[in-house]
Amino acid sequence: MNTMNRCNKPSFPRTFPTLARQFASASVCAVMLTLGTVTPLLAQTQAMEQAVPRNFPPSSQRGDLVVKSSVEAVVEGKDYRLAPGLRIFNQQNQLVFAHSVVGQKLDVRYVVEPSTGMLLNVWILTKNELAKEPKRGWFR
Repeated sequence: MNTMNRCNKPSFPRTFPTLARQFASASVCAVMLTLGTVTPLLAQTQAMEQAVPRNFPPSSQRGDLVVKSSVEAVVEGKDYRLAPGLRIFNQQNQLVFAHSVVGQKLDVRYVVEPSTGMLLNVWILTKNELAKEPKRGWFR
């Protein structure tokens, strides 16, 4: 009976010094890559905030948002249900899940769906957007 050897045996033995060298070189590479990529990402984020102005719909309003759960939120003291298709955009215009911002007080622009009264779209404002449009007082 001919049986096929399915496990290829390494041609050289793996010893502790060999593994230690490989681990050390991989660690050094990981640190170098991390240090090299963090600074450009921060610069890109800051440049994107300044270069790409976001256009908000005319029906959007300004307010403070606190997401209470994955289905409820409070905006300016008023309770809202979250629409099933709710989109929350962060400062870089990337989608954020509602559960990831639970309990945080955020300065936002938001759109309420007229037919249901649910929160439909939310944009977390950048520092530049906050400076352009300061929060109004109690008179709104």
